Amino acid sequence: MANKEPVNRWLVLVIRLPAQPSRHRVGVWRELRRIGALSLGQGIWAVPDVPVFADGIARAVALTEQGEGQVVTLNAAGRGPQDAVRLQEMFGAARSADWAEFLADCGKFEAEIAKEIRIAKFTLAELEEEEQSLERLRRWHRDLTARDVFGTPEVAEAGDRLKRCVAACEDYAERVFAALHQAPETETETETEQ
Repeated sequence: MANKEPVNRWLVLVIRLPAQPSRHRVGVWRELRRIGALSLGQGIWAVPDVPVFADGIARAVALTEQGEGQVVTLNAAGRGPQDAVRLQEMFGAARSADWAEFLADCGKFEAEIAKEIRIAKFTLAELEEEEQSLERLRRWHRDLTARDVFGTPEVAEAGDRLKRCVAACEDYAERVFAALHQAPETETETETEQ
């Protein structure tokens, strides 16, 4: 959960990879971004030294070695409390940016559902697509929550926003099923009137 005290222990990775092929650099970069590592400069990354990051760090190290690169992993503590506070602030700012992107995608999801309702596009194919989008938001929320070890202010808003997305999708699903169940009845009534 949220930790207001500065973390005094950080893992710092110093990574060197050959320029070519670039896929190795990109793979390591993606893995470190995926786990929420903080870029401190070219090839230098940091994460709080807490268990939630261990698997991602191990994957980044393995990818670096597969790409014939070198990695040095350091246990680090700042020279003083101000260093720990500064790293935590930088890490928190990165998480806030992640949450802002998540909230923007929630807004897009809600707008998409509203559009489908407005144009009465009540199909199972569209419902399946919206459910997949919702599942992606759920996974993203779960991942962001796991790596937001300091509990940035956006956490509560993101949880509420995800609940609204779930409710919107459930409402849309009910409309789809109502529309699908009304169609055969309408055809049957029309046939009996003829």
